[in-house]
Amino acid sequence: MKGNFGAIVLMIVGAIFLAHNLDLIQINVFQLLRVWWPVILILLGIGMFFTKDSNDAPNKQDKN
Repeated sequence: MKGNFGAIVLMIVGAIFLAHNLDLIQINVFQLLRVWWPVILILLGIGMFFTKDSNDAPNKQDKN
């Protein structure tokens, strides 16, 4: 899931900007970012919290 979160975020952001450029949606993207930027930080934090780190693998130690 580690790579999936970043990919999903990039796809959503790209889709919003593309829809705005094609005049499919009539929103001011920069106004939304100016108001809702804390939500972006919260979502990034949640994504980082739930992604599995490579250091979380169990240690294999010989018991001799």
